[in-house]
Amino acid sequence: MILEMKVPSPGESIKEVEIATWLVKDGDYVEKDQAIAEVDSDKATLELPAEASGIITLKAEEGDAVAVGAVVCLIDTGATKPSGAATVAEVVKPVETPKSEVKVEVVKPITTPVTYAAQTPSPAARKILDEKNIQPTDIIGTGKDGRITKDDAVNAVPSMGTPTGGSRGSERTKLSMLRRKVAERLVAAKNETAMLTTFNEVNMTPINALRNEYKDAFKAKHGGVGLGYMSFFTKAVTRALQLYPDVNSMMDGDYKIAFDFCDISIAVSGPKGLMVPVVRNAENLTFRGIEADIKRLAIKARDGQITVDDMTGGTFTITNGGVFGSMLSTPIINPPQSGILGMHNIIERPIAVNGKVEIHPMMYVALSYDHRIIDGRESVGFLVAVKEALENPVELLCDNNPKKAFEL
Repeated sequence: MILEMKVPSPGESIKEVEIATWLVKDGDYVEKDQAIAEVDSDKATLELPAEASGIITLKAEEGDAVAVGAVVCLIDTGATKPSGAATVAEVVKPVETPKSEVKVEVVKPITTPVTYAAQTPSPAARKILDEKNIQPTDIIGTGKDGRITKDDAVNAVPSMGTPTGGSRGSERTKLSMLRRKVAERLVAAKNETAMLTTFNEVNMTPINALRNEYKDAFKAKHGGVGLGYMSFFTKAVTRALQLYPDVNSMMDGDYKIAFDFCDISIAVSGPKGLMVPVVRNAENLTFRGIEADIKRLAIKARDGQITVDDMTGGTFTITNGGVFGSMLSTPIINPPQSGILGMHNIIERPIAVNGKVEIHPMMYVALSYDHRIIDGRESVGFLVAVKEALENPVELLCDNNPKKAFEL
């Protein structure tokens, strides 16, 4: 029986996918549920599992755009599995040859008589070249048979390189459908929004003190889930969004859509690039709930298991360039959202505290926003509210009871 495998629908709005990589070759025997291809949509990269066991015949090439529902391969389910063919679960182990069967062949070195050929320096010339850190191959000798003389070495000038001295290759590769869609959205965000960025700085001493005091107990209590910075920032953001609801809204033509919930998109790094999965109703989650959901989504992104549903929606985005060493940036809005908060690295810097200079761990934060819907008062007020919550987390984020907030 010949089974036609068709492209499944990754999501309602997706009409076609691109064959990114075939993980099998034409004529291979595949097992049911074995990953046979990676396909790109404009939102994510997904694995395509075999629907049955059998001999596979490929019907599309890598890089082909294939409509959802189109046939991409055939599987002959009646074919017999070739003898000796490994299954997905089998592991090929190296076969060791018994020591008694190992044969060692001794090869005698071939010696070549030394001759003073072209580009061979005399002993005096070699000493001078070594002092100048010049290779003999960089000089044309004027002595007998091209030998490098002392005068050649004295007059030699160290090479500063030539335009054709190094590799000048280039490679042209087609961007994945996901990367092309990201590029399209970034350009649209710059061209179709009135984007501005406002900045502030946060003294991270209070949060560091809380984490140092409770992170071990938190991790032990909650099955290995860590108490990271992201839960503090997410709770600070949801609090600020409730104080300044315009930042939690978006444009739809001549209308403004306001939300009474906070679905926070968290930018995470995956093998195919940056993914932005969504933490739903973050305003109702505890520190443990936020950290557990972020960990779950980050693992799915890392393993290439992130789905379109995981990344659909979102009313506001948080991105952390600090994990890559960024000190300051202007993050680009994630449309159709109206705001994005950029976190950055933490650097110890001198600041004035009560008239005295003290050194504290400081972070710059940036809010990019769509000025069409968010005014300066709301944008600056929102970022100040985030700063206030992060610098006073016990009162504003933990309700003066960290143990209860951390569910210890």
